[in-house]
Amino acid sequence: MSGIRYITTFTDSTKPLDLVEYCTLGGMSGLQKALKSESKQVIETVKQSGLKGRGGAGFDTGRKWESLAVNGDRYLVCNADEGEPGTFKDRYIMERAPFLILEGMIIAAYATGAHTGYIYIRGEYPDVARTIESAIKLATEGGYLGENILGSGYSFNIEVRIGGGSYVVGDETALLNSLMGNRGYPLLKPPFPTERGLWDRPTIVNNVETLSYVPLILARGPEAFAAIGPADSPGPKMYSVSGHVREPGVYEYPMGTTVRELIDAAGGVNGTLKAVQIGGTAGPVYGVASLDYALDFASMRKQGGSLGSGAVVVMNSGVHMSQVLEVTMRFYAEESCGQCFPCRYGTRQLDFMAHQLAAGRGKTDYLDRIRETAHVMFGASFCPFGQSVTLPINSLLDNFGDEIVSFVKQQQFLKEVG
Repeated sequence: MSGIRYITTFTDSTKPLDLVEYCTLGGMSGLQKALKSESKQVIETVKQSGLKGRGGAGFDTGRKWESLAVNGDRYLVCNADEGEPGTFKDRYIMERAPFLILEGMIIAAYATGAHTGYIYIRGEYPDVARTIESAIKLATEGGYLGENILGSGYSFNIEVRIGGGSYVVGDETALLNSLMGNRGYPLLKPPFPTERGLWDRPTIVNNVETLSYVPLILARGPEAFAAIGPADSPGPKMYSVSGHVREPGVYEYPMGTTVRELIDAAGGVNGTLKAVQIGGTAGPVYGVASLDYALDFASMRKQGGSLGSGAVVVMNSGVHMSQVLEVTMRFYAEESCGQCFPCRYGTRQLDFMAHQLAAGRGKTDYLDRIRETAHVMFGASFCPFGQSVTLPINSLLDNFGDEIVSFVKQQQFLKEVG
């Protein structure tokens, strides 16, 4: 399966802030089509494309827009926090095609009746924030943002907000809490943000990549988009490929592309393949059988995992899996927001046991305790963060538990004879 050029039509530009060049490449044509249509027709076009959220949840974008409550003021938020380790495709888009994101936001806002939008960018991306702010200024001067956009009578403004470095604000309710100046804690759902979001008003939250495909769907037609990839997860996808590959980077391929095809596109493995983690640190760690896995939402669910944000981290035979377990648990302990006790305490216990194992001071019965702790967290944690710890833990212990046990026993033996 070969790569495809939708978003990458624009990311290959050497002048990302050249609005004239962006339009020459076909930019703003989707917006012009949208403004000549009724808002309901724009939503229907996105529904026909089958576009699913590219942030990880995989929810149908058109249906999400359609569910927005229509009473009074409403808001549109672009989630550009991108805190998932191994994921950098949103940064890639923002750096190289900032106008594409803005165009997608304007179309989404027009379709849903919003007049104010926010881009919530993670605090570790200061240069990206400046690029987006420059693009907003240029788009406003060009008549694509602000009052009476392109003479249509429709007005929309976008503001940039900087995050505070929290992983948990990847959850849309935590992000909205943070955007309003509150602590970035997740909220119970329902009500969903489409009913009560920013300042208790109906709010749409979409990911950078999701919004970036919207202008292209309008410009090229929903049928062309829907014809790419599997019927239940159509369209192109931006995959972040990193780790032990010769050419790490962002690759745009059809949904349903296999892990093997992506690794080949990235120049192949440096060394001998041992493991692949799919979906970021919150995703499972698979063995070499994963080479034939199809990377789309439905296929990854069948494998007991998730496509997530589309991160693919490749590990060669030089990686010891006790170290992977330790790094993963340290991440969870550091990123827990601390709102609920099962996650706050559980992640620290997991971090302690994993660190002891990796340092050669662990016990084999730690592995059972780690599973038990993760099981309790799955059932008792307030939000998906604490619940998601079971995926990397169970996959690591199922696929590589023997290696970790062997390492522990070896360290115990060395202590006894030393």
